[in-house]
Amino acid sequence: MSDTKDFGETAKGLARNPLGIIALFIVLVYGFACLVTAFSSSFTAEQKTPLIYFLVGFPVLVLSVFCWLVSKHSGKLFAPEDFKNEENYMKMQMSAVASLTLASAKSQPPTTSLEVEHLVEMVQHAKPTATSPAPDGWRRQVLWVDDRPDNNIHERSAFESVGITFTLAESTNEALRILSTRKFAAIISDMGRREGPREGYVLLDAVRSGGDQTPFFFYASSNAPQHKRETAEHGGQGCTNNPQELFQSVTRAILGAN
Repeated sequence: MSDTKDFGETAKGLARNPLGIIALFIVLVYGFACLVTAFSSSFTAEQKTPLIYFLVGFPVLVLSVFCWLVSKHSGKLFAPEDFKNEENYMKMQMSAVASLTLASAKSQPPTTSLEVEHLVEMVQHAKPTATSPAPDGWRRQVLWVDDRPDNNIHERSAFESVGITFTLAESTNEALRILSTRKFAAIISDMGRREGPREGYVLLDAVRSGGDQTPFFFYASSNAPQHKRETAEHGGQGCTNNPQELFQSVTRAILGAN
């Protein structure tokens, strides 16, 4: 009776998040398998064959699915309870949402509940970072090139809320010097700088001519379709003046967010 109660408490704890549910399902399946094998002496060889295949193949299937979830949807494998403090989980999300809202206020802030819900969903799709001790080297570092970096404080704050860090450069030459010695998960650049009105393309062309295929995004004053096409022609991955679109595009490129 005590063992049953202990199992019930364990099951309740496992059911709190997706990882626990997977573990609970494995335990239950193998529990049933043990019961069946205990009475296997009454089975014929033909009846035992499917069970043997199942016992051998099931772990492989579970491992494959688990690897896929970890690599593609790891942010969805944790519940708020998995954080040391659930308030930190909520603060992380709301910090990113607030930063994106402040960034959007420069153009058109979200004014409806649906728009705010979209921001929350966008942040939730970025991997939570409270369970990670530190950014994974260059894989969560972005080079942001802008001769007026103070204009992007709120945008950077939103990214930092989901574990992305930044190195700042104020000119094409400075950016190229940094890129010659360091690797980044993505590059964000403005378009017009003191060096010229199309300096963003100068940087992008220099990066691509050197064989560097780091994802490159323009965060400039235009969201026009022709500028998006021109960016693609130069080998870039995106061009926008919308902080929400920038956040979604960059986090998808870096973190694999949906």
